[in-house]
Amino acid sequence: MKKTHFHSLHTSNGAKMVSFAGFEMPIQYPKGIIHEHKVVRNAVGVFDVSHMGEFEVRGNDALAFLQKISLNDVSKLEKGKAQYSAMCYPDGGIVDDMLVYHCGDYYMMVVNGACEEKDWAWVQENAAEFNDLAVTNVSDEFNLLAVQGPKSLEVIAKLTDIAIADIPYYNFAFGNCCGEEMILSRTGYTGEIGMELYFKGGEEKATKVWNAIFEAGAEFGIEPIGLGARDTLRLEKGYCLYGNDIDNTTNPIEAGLGWITKLQKGDFNGKEKIAAVKAEGAKRKLVGFVMQTEKLLPRQNYKIMANGAEIGAITSGNISPLLGKGIGLGYVAAEFSAPGTIIEIAARNTTFPAEVTKLPFL
Repeated sequence: MKKTHFHSLHTSNGAKMVSFAGFEMPIQYPKGIIHEHKVVRNAVGVFDVSHMGEFEVRGNDALAFLQKISLNDVSKLEKGKAQYSAMCYPDGGIVDDMLVYHCGDYYMMVVNGACEEKDWAWVQENAAEFNDLAVTNVSDEFNLLAVQGPKSLEVIAKLTDIAIADIPYYNFAFGNCCGEEMILSRTGYTGEIGMELYFKGGEEKATKVWNAIFEAGAEFGIEPIGLGARDTLRLEKGYCLYGNDIDNTTNPIEAGLGWITKLQKGDFNGKEKIAAVKAEGAKRKLVGFVMQTEKLLPRQNYKIMANGAEIGAITSGNISPLLGKGIGLGYVAAEFSAPGTIIEIAARNTTFPAEVTKLPFL
């Protein structure tokens, strides 16, 4: 397994390490996932997400290439802006969701670490159709920390001359932070305000940045956060996880990603299939639900029932640390997707009631 440049810092903080996306990563620290979740919701936490993939896209054909490979309209981006999007196969199945950054004279794609290898293959296959284009996989060059929570901007503001408060959501800046040049991005995967810090360098530089952030955040009770709380935090906000809630069998319309699917922008991979599903109406839809009993913790792959018949399956499920209830995401037949619909989760040779709810959960 690969190790990020923060690995020794995780182990010295007592992290439980697991294999994830080809890396040995912290799943949780000694105080546990629920504690870490609440730290991010109430104060500030730091995630090592250096396993994510980064591809740089350069050349006169860069925009045309991204328009073909991306669902969203990349032409709307200006320098310093980021965009949530996804890539699809010709059949409309999702390759991966991603961020696209307009960096001035080039673009940067940020993809899921677990998908980096297949994403890179897909990028290269599509790039072959363009003449003035250079795509580079720089994933191994970048360290990436996500500083998230209501006190996050106050922490970072101590460490940079950049006016952090003036950077809107889904915008970013190039600048110096912790004495190092980096990209400071107002993005994240928790639903809280926060920043993601992209910077290059080895373990010495990574340790320097980590220590500076924790020193600046000490007054706010800053703590390192593992992948376990990252998952519960994103679930409370109804954010999709590739491999759970979306994959190559999922059409973006089914997944509620019509808002990033710009059918009017011109041709792109999967457009015809996606447009057909939108026109006909999706036969299944991704919904959020809240358990109506404490007797069952909803888990991935549990069947979803209604009127004695199977209507779908859970894709993500857990206890919401803030709501104190079981919550989940899953695909159901479209006629059962309206908020307020009572469904049943099948487990242990019986069923347990749940209610479809509008996302986010909180």
